[in-house]
Amino acid sequence: MPCPAQMLGFTTPIRLARVIFGGRTFRSYINPPREAHSTALPLSQHVFASNRRTEPHPHSCDNTARMPPQFTPRTLKTFQRRLLAWFRAHQRDLPWRSSRDPYRIWVAEIMLQQTRIAAVLPYYRRFLKTFPTVESLARAPQEKVLQLWSGLGYYSRARNLHRAAKEIASSHAGEFPRTLEAALALPGIGSYTAAAVLSIAYDQPLAVLDGNVARVLARLGAIRGDLRAPARWRQLAASAQSYLALTAPGDWNQALMELGETICTPRIPRCGACPVSRWCLARARGLTREIPAPRRKRAPVRIRIAAAILRDPRGRTILVRDPGAHDDVLFSRMWQFPAVEVARHPEAELATHLHDILKIDRASLHLEPLPSARHGVTFRNITLLPFLARVPRLPKRPRTRVLLLSRLAQLPASSATHKIAAALARR
Repeated sequence: MPCPAQMLGFTTPIRLARVIFGGRTFRSYINPPREAHSTALPLSQHVFASNRRTEPHPHSCDNTARMPPQFTPRTLKTFQRRLLAWFRAHQRDLPWRSSRDPYRIWVAEIMLQQTRIAAVLPYYRRFLKTFPTVESLARAPQEKVLQLWSGLGYYSRARNLHRAAKEIASSHAGEFPRTLEAALALPGIGSYTAAAVLSIAYDQPLAVLDGNVARVLARLGAIRGDLRAPARWRQLAASAQSYLALTAPGDWNQALMELGETICTPRIPRCGACPVSRWCLARARGLTREIPAPRRKRAPVRIRIAAAILRDPRGRTILVRDPGAHDDVLFSRMWQFPAVEVARHPEAELATHLHDILKIDRASLHLEPLPSARHGVTFRNITLLPFLARVPRLPKRPRTRVLLLSRLAQLPASSATHKIAAALARR
């Protein structure tokens, strides 16, 4: 059976030991004497406190992880104490930090993927008010889950969260699993999320590695180049594990993330406010503006999407759910206005699309242009071109829904759909 470090993506074998903390047994990592290496950060021997008992694990693997060169065992402990003290004094008051409930931590970690904290906060509070436990989430219909997620984006996260909740309720007695292998088997759970939840909720000694942590570690070790390159990411993962404060892995992981989010920022790091800047090789060498190297961005693609708001005399509209224009990317397989990607003649191309999917007579259709809107999805720069069409009656077709425009928020719909609806108020 692979050791937890290998399951998280380490390629260098790490010898496992059992470390006893106050009667609780955890799997941890024991570092050997210093050893030179041409490509990875040289790390020295890690020394555990004398009151911890260690014994070889039956599925052990030899350890070659090492400490960064600017540290001795004593200075590493000082470094860890300084960062932990800073975090405990200055951490932001965030709702998922109010308890060690693994469900609350897990929901937060999923929502925070590729999404800023400020955007997540209102969604997180509403979500937990509606689904306070994993069992309540597991029992909910997917449409309700997606409705609460509407506007947050990356909707596969919500679908996987719902699927995983069902598995936890049925196979894990309603508790987020405590082992790395079981956590990684859940839908939507990767190495980062597993390490974050297990360390923060259960004190499992697993280091996290995300963009913020990678930037901090790269500057501490003056690591140049593309941090997302596979070999360099593995190097950073091994480095993250070697830094880990085993007495407080959850606080340690959050401290590194907090440092990267608030102090060691991408463009203008506030080194003067950093509690551990004395150990930073990038600062000592004047490289903080050069590390990390800028990521190569994919060339932007410009797309125009025409959408129709059909409205009957009662103020109702029709939404469709069949895959349409960039459904997976833009409308996320949720309820949307009829829409299609257009080239030169948006009105004519949209009229043809409406005839094809809803059998609306083009001759009697009048499309009134509404104010356009901008929308961005990764490298796509999308221009939304809404049109209003007043119709005597709405068509009846499979996989459509008729509702008052004022009730759009009651259905799961993407932010692009809400932008199209908002164009009516701006005309």
